[in-house]
Amino acid sequence: MIELNADLPAELVPLSWLIGLWEGTGVVHYAVGDEVREHEFGQRLSFTHDGLPYLNYTSYTWSLNPSAGHEAGSTHVVETGYWRLSRPSHEGDAGPAMLPGVGAKPYADAESVEALRNNDGGFDIEVSLVHPLGVSELYVGQITGPRIDLATDAVLRTASAKEYSAATRMYGLVEGRLLWAWDIAALGQDLRTHSSGSLSRVE
Repeated sequence: MIELNADLPAELVPLSWLIGLWEGTGVVHYAVGDEVREHEFGQRLSFTHDGLPYLNYTSYTWSLNPSAGHEAGSTHVVETGYWRLSRPSHEGDAGPAMLPGVGAKPYADAESVEALRNNDGGFDIEVSLVHPLGVSELYVGQITGPRIDLATDAVLRTASAKEYSAATRMYGLVEGRLLWAWDIAALGQDLRTHSSGSLSRVE
């Protein structure tokens, strides 16, 4: 059972089942031409909030088995970002940059948030993720109960980043575990299976 913090912004209620620290394992299985790149990893994933209408996200993974270029226990991939409901901006929202909002904060109660439901009965969401090796991703998708489906709307890469053009992600809460799957189009390949994981909430 999830206990909601009384200070939780109304906009975060649909995302509230994500809040907390999760830990578990996963596997990478990605075919590049005739080569299959495969290894297991550990993962610690965190969703937090600071009273604003978005979730802070961090994911840290480490290798569980030796492979080419990776020792067991070595840091594998780190990413950070923000998750929020997708909705029109209002005068009361902060920004751009350091500008404060003007007037009352929008979507401050459950009734106004309910008005954001889409035709599928869920909520449209936006996720911004940044990777330290020069890749930034903007995902759009929807959350329907304890399931989230995302697809990249944009991928930005620095000149030094490896080729990476698109991705989809799926998250679901199944019997108290956070399950996820991540498909990517990278290194000249079309969109295909890349990695998945199974995490338990850390109390």
